[in-house]
Amino acid sequence: MAGPEPERRPDETALSPARTYVAAWAALLFFLGLTILVAKVRVAPLGAAANLLIATVKAGLVLTFFMHLGSEGKFLKIMLSVAVGALTLLIMLTFSDVLFRR
Repeated sequence: MAGPEPERRPDETALSPARTYVAAWAALLFFLGLTILVAKVRVAPLGAAANLLIATVKAGLVLTFFMHLGSEGKFLKIMLSVAVGALTLLIMLTFSDVLFRR
């Protein structure tokens, strides 16, 4: 015969509730629609910048909710910030080169 079951403590790495994932998915769908809207409206001077901003927000949602970055340690968050900062700098330098090319 088995003894009484041990008391279960909440696991710190447990997945978020389903409604959190549904809300994140709905936000991703909203930003997908916004991306399509910006592409259809064709706001020439700001279209690329708007789509990059929307893509950044969508990537942040995926990293935070689906890849559980919100529950990771400080070191991983700092390393991700350094990588994103370097990528941002490279994109800005590329845009400035194209902008000032004659």
